[in-house]
Amino acid sequence: MTDTVISSATREVVIGFNRPFVLIGERINPTGRKILAAEMSAGDFSRVEADARAQVEAGAHMLDVNAGIPLADEPAILAKAIQLVQSITDAPLSIDSSIVAALQAGLAVYKGKPLVNSVTGEEERLEQVLPLIKKYGAAVIAISNDETGISEDPNVRFAVAKKIVERAADYGIPACDVVVDPLVMPIGAINQAGVQVMRLVHRLRTELKVNTSCGASNVSFGLPNRNGINSAFLTMAMGAGMTSAITNPMHEEVIKAIMGADVMMGHDPDCARWIRRFREAPAVIPGSAGEMQRGRREGGHRRRPA
Repeated sequence: MTDTVISSATREVVIGFNRPFVLIGERINPTGRKILAAEMSAGDFSRVEADARAQVEAGAHMLDVNAGIPLADEPAILAKAIQLVQSITDAPLSIDSSIVAALQAGLAVYKGKPLVNSVTGEEERLEQVLPLIKKYGAAVIAISNDETGISEDPNVRFAVAKKIVERAADYGIPACDVVVDPLVMPIGAINQAGVQVMRLVHRLRTELKVNTSCGASNVSFGLPNRNGINSAFLTMAMGAGMTSAITNPMHEEVIKAIMGADVMMGHDPDCARWIRRFREAPAVIPGSAGEMQRGRREGGHRRRPA
């Protein structure tokens, strides 16, 4: 059994084959969010703080933190964002950047064992990122593309993932600390994208025995009712063996799909998490002791009838 342990200073989250699905909140990312990008560039992290709190409250187990802002000092901004988020929540983080210097800056200030997003199969990228993963004892997302780009052939993507896992082992990084992203393509553009991912996830689990993750909302790009597509995709991906995903926890439909799939797969014993989340509060009968008690809480002392 493969377990990938990610932690903050005080809390662990385990991504694993026979464990509840791990939802990684995607909202702390200025890509496509002009207001957030401008605020972060100006040193205003109030929206970052609000997004962090809201995502954890909505059900995210981890948070992805990205500071990819053109012409900005990404290493400094990413490090500051990580420190802020770690000061207000104990959720472990995914440090997300395509800039190696930014990854290093984030790793240097992080408290705990983070997930680094990401490394690809290009030789230069492997040689730059894997030593950082080893140095800081982190885990890493391995994206299944290399110098040739993103292949539509799932066998090619599997081969790239296998290469990254093997190269990580050369640096002393165990397979349990490599979480493979099989690359989810837009289903509206590539009709077989869903089928390809399901087959690839199954192979990654059974042959490479690694955990998997993805940017789940990519699958619905360009389509109406994206949450419906995302929810269907996530439940099927979980059935195929996917163990985590970066997505938006603010959409209740997506949360219900993930939690419901955990119930069906036996990853929520006695349906306890589902019941805690969705159980309706008991009705209060007028004139009952419960109603009297609520009245005392809400209105203070009741006056006696004249």
